[in-house]
Amino acid sequence: MRTLTGTLLLLAAVGLAALPGGAGGATNAPDFTGGGPWFNTEAPLTLAGLRGKVVAVEMWTGGCINCINTLPYVKRWDARYRAKGLVTVGVHSPEFAHEHAVEYVKTAIAREGITYPVVMDNSFKIWNAYKNVYWPTLYLIDKKGAIRYTHIGEGEYDSTERTIEKLLAEPG
Repeated sequence: MRTLTGTLLLLAAVGLAALPGGAGGATNAPDFTGGGPWFNTEAPLTLAGLRGKVVAVEMWTGGCINCINTLPYVKRWDARYRAKGLVTVGVHSPEFAHEHAVEYVKTAIAREGITYPVVMDNSFKIWNAYKNVYWPTLYLIDKKGAIRYTHIGEGEYDSTERTIEKLLAEPG
């Protein structure tokens, strides 16, 4: 009986750690190393340079309908919370060959009205550093550089916004 109970507790703990939203605890966020070029910024961003800010990292690609459907929310959060310390970073990781072109990404950024910084990740170095698997995925990083929330796909917009507000309210 003890073995069964122990096994069930272990499985529950592993299940909680895998939940979106980071129920299993925070891990340090990888930097944006290996990506480029950058758009909507004078210089490449680093997590060290963003310490003390809450960072929203949106893994997306210009041809993904689910990515396009989430962009109005990401843009709204960027506009609403930028002055309060939120920095939004788009990581464009291409799904198809034509999405590797700089002109394609520039056009997608203009078409979608994206004003926050975007980095091209054609070699998937940032994608892999985050151990990302899906488009779109949103990571929320706290002021100390830890991933505190992850959401895959569409939906959970209210929960995501509440998490942004919570992280902004925390001390740096």
